[in-house]
Amino acid sequence: MASSVPVVEHWLDGASYQGESTRTSPVYNPAEGVVTKEVRLATPADVDAAVASAKAAFPAWADTSLAKRQRVMFRFRELLNERKQEAAEIITSEHGKVVSDALGEIARGLEVVEFATAMPHLQKGEYSQNVSTGVDVYSVNEPLGVVGIITPFNFPAMVPLWFFPIAIAAGNTVVLKPSEKDPSTAIWLAELLKEAGLPDGVFTVLHGDKVSVDGLLEHPDVAAISFVGSTPIAKYVYETGTAHGKRVQALGGAKNHMLVLPDADLDLVADSAINAGFGSAGERCMAVSVVVAVESIADELISKITDRMATLTVGDGRRNCDMGPLVTKQHRDKVAGYLDIAVEDGAKLVVDGRDVEVDGAADGFWLGPTLVDAVPTTSRVYTDEIFGPVLSVVRVESFDDGIDLVNASQYGNGTAIFTNDGGAARRFQREVQVGMIGINVPIPVPVGYYSFGGWKDSLFGDTKAYGAEGVHFFTRAKAITSRWLDPSHGGINLGFPQN
Repeated sequence: MASSVPVVEHWLDGASYQGESTRTSPVYNPAEGVVTKEVRLATPADVDAAVASAKAAFPAWADTSLAKRQRVMFRFRELLNERKQEAAEIITSEHGKVVSDALGEIARGLEVVEFATAMPHLQKGEYSQNVSTGVDVYSVNEPLGVVGIITPFNFPAMVPLWFFPIAIAAGNTVVLKPSEKDPSTAIWLAELLKEAGLPDGVFTVLHGDKVSVDGLLEHPDVAAISFVGSTPIAKYVYETGTAHGKRVQALGGAKNHMLVLPDADLDLVADSAINAGFGSAGERCMAVSVVVAVESIADELISKITDRMATLTVGDGRRNCDMGPLVTKQHRDKVAGYLDIAVEDGAKLVVDGRDVEVDGAADGFWLGPTLVDAVPTTSRVYTDEIFGPVLSVVRVESFDDGIDLVNASQYGNGTAIFTNDGGAARRFQREVQVGMIGINVPIPVPVGYYSFGGWKDSLFGDTKAYGAEGVHFFTRAKAITSRWLDPSHGGINLGFPQN
């Protein structure tokens, strides 16, 4: 039966590509609860076609001069900055986050594009002259080939932008498998890259589900995989990809803590807890999901957070609200189910987001900001990555108890401490076993020239995203030992060198 809504197709060889699949998946507007599009789900043959296109484009792109590749990146950066409002509205229509939040994710992605424009410098090798008599040694950093990038629903622009600008600028070709929940942003980015002058085949978008993921993980012509998603899938991606001989960076889930000491500015803390806990409806791997409050200030802090929560507006992301819906009804129901678990486990439901009044359609996937106090650390509300607007409060007696709590977590993505005590902050950053740390900063996502990634079950593989580690991931080094016995020259030419 023919669908009455448009179908988001793949992007292959610089154009829309239907492939041979008849399978599709619904794409919702979460604020209205209605299907607005379908997205094509690839077959194994479609995966082969995508990889073949990228493989065919690789030799010419790898041989393209650094200067030409750099110009494409500069042009892409300008186009993305000029048209970011278009992208933000696409993101809001499929993800649900408010437009200002969508613009924020594009701004953070732009940082990585700007970083990638410096690839001629970042990709430089080293040179040692006369290591032995008449012998020089030098290194070059070359692209890998075809790289697969598998990204989640929560940042349909920013997370792809963490990876593909660096991969492409370094001379690789890319097959991007975006989330099937909000696939249109990837196609928009592909069109923009083409307009920026990127040759056809260098950037491919392959939609799909597990068939697409497994196809990329197992394909012999895919050299590397970059992944962001939940911890169980990140572990699967890492194990499967490496078993098939690939270089893999797989960023997993999180349970991010904010430790609040008695000397902290509690107004700053309350504002930060709201921003970090409920922005993007809590659908962030760097969201603060646990406020670890030293007992002496816990009641006052909860009061301040509760007061601020009452001022938030929840609704359609196009209506200037503070927080939008969750991405799907299934996810909304799963997150809401944790509130029953909290009560069963003896926690105190301070603010119940199921009671929220919204500025949006009745059928939207709504769950308002939720605050749960006295959460037992044995409860699934504490141990699970809920990935929604649920802020848990765990009370501790001391600074030491707070550090121990953070370090006992299976996750090690992000954490923050709020204090005016420099010694406590310094000790925290040295002792806490987490990859990204904020000091009076609730969401410590590094800028584009540092690298993003956690420890423990938040990162599989030893290479973080973007920054210097991203350049390392998307290149491989050759070391050359050279001896030239006969000097030569090419004659006289007084003209200024043109190349």
